[in-house]
This record gives sequence, structure tokens and C-alpha cells, in this order.
Amino acid sequence: MSTPTKKQPASHAADSHEVIRVYGARVNNLKDVSIAIPKRRLTVFTGVSGSGKSSLVFGTIAAESQRLINETYSSFVQGFMPTQARPEVDVLEGLTTAILVDQQRMGSDPRSTVGTATDANAMLRILFSRLGKPHIGSPKAYSFNVASISGAGAVTVEKNGRQVREKRAFSITGGMCPRCEGRGSVNDIDLTQLYDENKSLNEGALTIPGYSMDGWFGRIFTGCGYFDPDKPIKKYNKRELNDLLYKEPTKIKVDGINLTYEGLIPRIQKSMLSKEVDALQSHIRAFVERAVTFTVCPECHGTRLSEQARSSKIKKISIADACAMQISDLAEWVKGLDEPSVGPLLESLGQTLDSFVEIGLGYLSLDRASGTLSGGEAQRVKMIRHLGSALTDITYVFDEPTVGLHPHDIQRMNELLIRLRDKGNTVLVVEHKPETISIADHIVDLGPGAGAGGGTVCFEGTVEGLRKSDTITGRHFDDRAVVKNAVRKSKGALKIRGAKLHNLRNVNVDVPLGVLVVVTGVAGSGKSSLVHGSIPAGEDVVSIDQAPIKGSRRSNPATYTGLLEPIRKAFAKANGVKPALFSANSEGACPACNGNGVIYTDLAVMAGVATVCEECGGKRFQAAVLDYHLGGRDISQVLAMPVSEAVEFFADGEAKLPAAHKILQQLADVGLGYLTIGQPLTTLSGGERQRLKLATHMGEKGGVYVLDEPTAGLHLADVEQLLGLLDRLVDSGKSVIVVEHHQAVMAHADWIIDLGPGAGHDGGQIVFEGTPEDLVASRATLTGEHLAEYVGRSGIKKRAARARG
Repeated sequence: MSTPTKKQPASHAADSHEVIRVYGARVNNLKDVSIAIPKRRLTVFTGVSGSGKSSLVFGTIAAESQRLINETYSSFVQGFMPTQARPEVDVLEGLTTAILVDQQRMGSDPRSTVGTATDANAMLRILFSRLGKPHIGSPKAYSFNVASISGAGAVTVEKNGRQVREKRAFSITGGMCPRCEGRGSVNDIDLTQLYDENKSLNEGALTIPGYSMDGWFGRIFTGCGYFDPDKPIKKYNKRELNDLLYKEPTKIKVDGINLTYEGLIPRIQKSMLSKEVDALQSHIRAFVERAVTFTVCPECHGTRLSEQARSSKIKKISIADACAMQISDLAEWVKGLDEPSVGPLLESLGQTLDSFVEIGLGYLSLDRASGTLSGGEAQRVKMIRHLGSALTDITYVFDEPTVGLHPHDIQRMNELLIRLRDKGNTVLVVEHKPETISIADHIVDLGPGAGAGGGTVCFEGTVEGLRKSDTITGRHFDDRAVVKNAVRKSKGALKIRGAKLHNLRNVNVDVPLGVLVVVTGVAGSGKSSLVHGSIPAGEDVVSIDQAPIKGSRRSNPATYTGLLEPIRKAFAKANGVKPALFSANSEGACPACNGNGVIYTDLAVMAGVATVCEECGGKRFQAAVLDYHLGGRDISQVLAMPVSEAVEFFADGEAKLPAAHKILQQLADVGLGYLTIGQPLTTLSGGERQRLKLATHMGEKGGVYVLDEPTAGLHLADVEQLLGLLDRLVDSGKSVIVVEHHQAVMAHADWIIDLGPGAGHDGGQIVFEGTPEDLVASRATLTGEHLAEYVGRSGIKKRAARARG
């Protein structure tokens, strides 16, 4: 008798939503892209820089997910949130909650540290409030952001139907150092840099950027009545000078308008000194560096904490000592605490600290200012809070998570991405490194080119399928650089002696000049401390770091590089009018859209809408300005040119303009020939911004160029072009020093300086100096092992064969 076949249950309708579907995406340069991305898988998006990866992943999928989530909040809450317009896409289906883990710096608030940016500091404060001896109070007593205050007074309360006045007193014990107010440093302002005492205010005595007597400041200073604006400052009496410099905010009325007067010192402290100096605009930063001296707080010695907070200890360790420890050491200290009364807290704190170590950030300390972290470090700190999360079915979006990682650390990052996926999450990664692409379940390759030449899907499938495809990524996927056949001879050396910044251990090293030098080592080994701390930017040194480009949607490559200035003057000269007419930020701007090209409409509780200006058609200029031509083109047509076309346009003929041609050639040399010179900076990818910064510095006269990971954001195919650019710089007589992890750049170097052997206090030493060939042959360091594996025996054989030939 045959057994009846068991009927399989029909699949549930809810199980049919296994993909994220995108139909007709047109954000930035995307050309009606339609794809299906599998959920609960690791998908890597590849393609040359500017091909549309970020536009698809961040600008379309993640942006729409976040917009839809924001719409679930009440209209009152939405009023406090940034409005987001719907991305240009026909249909998006199957979206889940998206969490962005990008490379944006973590802000410049001087009160923000690695500990406060995660939950580590909060847990430490609770721990010390429970176990610290002597006991000084609640967790607030250990916080450098809470000041100790007390007060007393009369209050009116109702008792038995009668209002009764009672005396009440209160006190809050905080951990803030009263001298530096929890900043860890104090400042001293040089008054001679604020004003010229021989002049009156009306004669322009104030030398502070933005403090002009023509605007509101002039109205306030002339109408406040505290001093005579026509009297030279050196003739002010004691009260007048005190009012000018130190007076607390005071309400005044000038010409019937209510205004607030405030002395120069408190106003400067609030507007300029409340941020990290590096986050200020360049002209304000120059003023602050000239006028203000920063020193470590003499009372708290930079710990930010009051003496009382530092006096409470657990096993002879204060909270200041704990925050100053390297996190890997702090994790061991926490594991050694056997206190059942706070067992769950110790377990949670231990897991958070272990996550730092696991993710390759064990060399940091909790008191490290978050604004000093690199983009890659900031991204990994943001990952900490997600590793232990109980959430599943989330879409995690990563922007090049391997940036700033040594090949030794990339494997660890790959394991973390796989862990997130295996918890049931969808992981989307924009990446260029083959080591991370190779672990993908699904690959989406965009291109074929960049800018207008990209924006289409060239390949979808597996890693093996990508290898066999004829896309740029597929062809270069297995590329391996070959160690140089012959290295250049140095022309002297830059001597560094006794370098002790951060974790450097009294390092002495001679950096060869006139050659390509690569400084490498695991993340946290001391590379940036050695290069940027010991080779300060000066008259002969051009330093190009990874600080983000500051620019609004009005900024573009033409304005950022200074290219627009000679173009405006050439237009003005050719047409006999003012140069200001040819700026969309000045007199030539379209009055309807104020030179934006689009009109932004705020729809209150709904997302704002941006529509192309009907009057100028998105050209940003007045119609009358477009009647003026240079070389047969108006200013809007010139700004719409790609760099490659503009190079030819300004090379000869009626529009010949050597000053503009030189800048455009530099943009083309760094691989930005496809960029439109009037394209908003806000639409550029990270790699494009890095190369734009490099192009602006190429014309400078410095003899030493210091570059910080110039391969960040570069496709495999673009690295070769970068190496050619570095060679041209060296061949022109420059000395090039590169902090880099990419093995292709190491193999191409004339000299390698390897720091290590580990990170934090396990690093800070020179573990190798020599040629790439010697490093590969010795395999004496972690870098040597990975470089030898990268170039492979075939590469060494090819080089040896060429040498014999």
C-alpha cells in the first residue's frame, strides 16, 4: 500500500517580498535604472568613481526609506526635522528601515568624545556612581557636561486652600571642571588682534572677520550708548573698555528696534570658540589661530573633570584614568571587576568595549575628541551601536567601510559585515576593494564610465560572473601591481628626530626627498602622527589631508578651484561690462531663484519640493547676461561644459585663456575630465572631492607634497591613473610622501616606511625602512606579508625577468 504524498503548504503571501525593487531611478546621473536587490543578503555596489553608486544606494534607496519613516512622525515632530524631497524614481518596492553608516565626520562639538558618542561614557558614570569610593553622588557627578550648581529662594505653594510662601534650596553635583567648563583647554585672547586702538569704531578699528560697521554690528555699536564710536579706543576709560570687551548680553533699543548688545569677548567665545578650530571657515580659522592661544586646563589637566569627580576611584582608578586608557586595556580592567551588584552593567559595558577592539579601534581612548577621528574611524565608531542590536530585517548601508584600513584589518571588517547579514539584515555596501567585493552574495556594477558616461547597470550577479564580465570592474578585478623594476635615488632627506606625538615612541627617521615615499602600517600605528605631526605644512610643504570640502549647493568646481575668476574677467573684458554680472552669486543672478537655478518650496509638514526655475530655465543667470558671449558661448553654456571639453575651449582661439586652461588641465590630470565645471559640490562623491582638493594644490610651489590616503574612493581602474600622477609630480622635482594602505601604491613606491608592529601603545615604532622589494623579500612585518601575498610570486618573477633582460 503506497503512502499518500503529504501536501506541501502553499507559501505565505508575506514571504513573496524577498527583494527591494527599484524602477526608473534618475537621481543625479542615473539613467532610468531598474534593479532587484535580494533581501537578507550582502550586496556590493561597484563602479568607477562618479558612476552613480552613491546616487543609487544613498540618494535613492536609503533616502526614500528615511523619508517614509519621517512621515510616520507627527506634524509637530516633523517641523523640527530636515525636510527630504522624494527621490527621482518611478517606483520603490520592498523597502525596509535603512540605517546609514557613512563616512561623515562626527561633528566638531568640543564636548563630544568617543565615549559620549557611544554609550560607553554613560555606563562608566553609572559604574562609578555605584562603586566609586568615596561616593560623591549620582552619575551626573562624573559628567564633564554637567556643572555643579546650587540655589535657594522663596516659592509659593498651596496648602489647605491657602497660598503659603516657603523657603526652598537645591543643589546639583556635576563633574564639570569649573575652570575650563568641561572643555579640557582654556584660551587666552590677544586683544591687539581684535582692534586697532589708534582708530575709532567708525574708522574701522575692529579687525574681527565679519564685524563691519556697515551692518547690524555698526547699528548696535553706534546706538548702544556705552561709548563714543568716534573716539579712538585707546582713549576709552576703564568702564567704556569693559563694556566694549566684556559686557554680558543686554537688551537695548536702537531706532525703535529691540536688539541685544554683547561684549566682543563673550560674543567671540560663543560664535567662534564653541567649535573645533578645524571646523571653522578658513578666514575665521586664520583669525582664531592668530588671536587665540589654547592651553591645557591647569586645574583638570585636560581631563575636563572636577577635582571631586577625579577623587572617586575604583581599585585606585578614577573615571578620568579610565577614559584616558587605551580601550583594549580598559576592556581588560572592566573584565577584572567582580561585582555581582552591577553584573548586568559590567557585562554590557564589556561587550561595548570588546566591540571597539573587534572592529579595530582598540587603540582609541574614550576621552578622544570625536572631531579628531578620520572618516573611516568615525564610520566604525558608528558601527559599534549596531553590532549588539537586537533589531533584524534592517537595511544597513555602508559607504566604503574599508577606508583607512590596513589589509590586515579588512578581513575583520568583512567578518562584521557577514555577522550583520547573518542576523537577518540586508547589507548594502559601496566598495572598491576586491577583498570586500569577493565576499558579496550579489554584485551590482554601475558605469560604464563616470558622470554623464555612467548611470547604467553594467552587471548584476555573483563574484565569478563579475570576473568573466567585460565591465571595467571585471577586467581590473584581479589586477595586481608589480614591484618596481628600479627605484629612484633620493636627493637628500627630511630628518625627523625624537617624534613623540600621541603614541610615537621617540621616533627617529630620515624621509628621503626627491622620490615617492609611502608611510604605511596598521590603523592606529602612528602614521598620521608621524607625517602630519612632524612635517607641518609650511612654505615648502603642501599637505592634502582628508578633511571634508566645505561648500554649499551654490559651490561648484569652478568656484572651488578659482577657475571662475579668470573666466568672469575674460567675459567682462570681451563684452565691456562688470565681472560681477557673470557670477550667479552676485549681480548676474536670476532674480526669481536668486541664482540657484531651482526654486525650493517649503510645504510645512510635507517634504519640500525643488522645481527648475521657469524664468531662467535652470541656467541661474538673468536673460540679459546670457546675451554676452565669449568664443560663441554664454556663461551658462561654459559652466555646463565637462572639464575635458573646457580644456580644449580655453586652449586656443577667441576664448584662449591660459589661467583657466592651467586649472582645467590639473582637473583632467587627476581624472576629473568628465565633471561639469558648474556641477554643485554637494553632488560629488567622496573620491571626486578628494581629487578635486588634490587638483587645487597641484599648482602650488611647495617642494614636498604630503598626501593622506589619496586612493580613498578610487576604483581599481583609477588607481593606475593616480600612480601616473604621483610619478609626474616626482619627475617634476617634487618630493611626494603618501600615507597609504593600498598595496598597489606600496609596490609602486621608491621607499617604504612601515610603522607598528600593532596599534595604539603596541605601535609607534619604525618596524621597516627600505624598498618594496626588500619588504616583500623579508616579509618581516604584517605589511610585508600582505604585500608579498598581493604581488604574488608571478609578479616577482616578471620583475626579475625584466631585470635580467
